[in-house]
Amino acid sequence: MFLRLLKRIALVFVGPLIFLFVAFVPAICGKRRGFRGWFWRTVSRGCSWLLWFLDVKVEISEAAIRTLAEDENSIIAVNHRSHLDGFCMLHVIPDEKWVTFGAKKELCRAALLKRGFQGAGLLEIDRENGRHALESLTEAVADMPRRRSPILFVEGTRARTPGLPAFKPGAVLIAQATDRAVRPFVIIGSDKLLPRGAFLPKAGTITIDILDQIEPDPNLGTDENVAVLRHAMADSYDAATGEKTTF
Repeated sequence: MFLRLLKRIALVFVGPLIFLFVAFVPAICGKRRGFRGWFWRTVSRGCSWLLWFLDVKVEISEAAIRTLAEDENSIIAVNHRSHLDGFCMLHVIPDEKWVTFGAKKELCRAALLKRGFQGAGLLEIDRENGRHALESLTEAVADMPRRRSPILFVEGTRARTPGLPAFKPGAVLIAQATDRAVRPFVIIGSDKLLPRGAFLPKAGTITIDILDQIEPDPNLGTDENVAVLRHAMADSYDAATGEKTTF
């Protein structure tokens, strides 16, 4: 308990330093060759440190780590339960796998963050103009190397109900337009440690399950392909939590 208190106190000083690094180093070095690969690996280390200070552990199998290391030509589709989700994902992404996030337009254009986010290669999402957001994301993904995957939260925002709520079709639509597969990434237990309205998480463990790639079926409509993805992720999530996703 005493060690936990010391770690929380230390985080008051270390946390802002990590944030400043993430926000401003890309603004200075973002145009250098090879920067983004180095940057995301370093951010991953920073996320690992933050989780250590918070006493949040992440369970993931060695087989899942190997799967991520070998993953290519995919869009990573992840459920969203808590503000801890992004930190946990980057904590487990191996160096061999390159990723980037989709972030809402308001963050990408914030005065203090704009240049940094552009340098880091974040994908801007305009929630108020879904068609424009889909077009810009599709163009960005089409230009990505096979090794890099965008990470998209398929529910659009943090879930409020048990089970997995309805999915947005964006990940499937982009996969269809760019001839990529969808890699389901299931996060379990993050909302128990940091629910809505909480400022600091409880100590505990979050589990991550990596599923097989899902190729959109050209013989099915978009809604049917989204349903296939949601069923696969819900089977994993419900089995681990005992909850029941309603379809």
